[in-house]
Amino acid sequence: MILRNKLLAGAALAVAFIASAGAQAPLAEKNVSMKMAQMIIDGTIEQCTKDGYKVSVVIVDNAGLVHASLRGDGTNPHTMEFARKKAYTARTRGQTSLEFMKLTDVPTNAYLRQIPDVVAVGGGVPIKIGNVTIGGVGVSGAPAGEKDEVCALAGIAKVADQLK
Repeated sequence: MILRNKLLAGAALAVAFIASAGAQAPLAEKNVSMKMAQMIIDGTIEQCTKDGYKVSVVIVDNAGLVHASLRGDGTNPHTMEFARKKAYTARTRGQTSLEFMKLTDVPTNAYLRQIPDVVAVGGGVPIKIGNVTIGGVGVSGAPAGEKDEVCALAGIAKVADQLK
């Protein structure tokens, strides 16, 4: 009787383990590919060059890590780091960094600016598939954040067909 109970308990434990292991399937997440990042950078630089701006561009992936970057000719040294922070802000918040700036201009939301590496200035745009943010693009170097954002939007427009 004791042996039978031990066998039943062992079998029940094995079934429970197998059932829980089956529920642990790997995640399938969308992310920015290298080709997509290159196309966004090219489109961004193309727009800013046309507008007469020298900029740097940074693409962050789904995890908010730098996936690709380009420091434009004649840009100031700080533009790479500032573009990274704008891209990170857009990725983390799921909104443009200009929208984040407007959101945090309200005193009750100002505390959000304390999050490390987020910035409240235009030039960061989320890369989305539908409503799901899969990365961000940050641009720095134009004379105002709003102008940086125009360039970022032009870059994302180059891959719009892939974001459906």
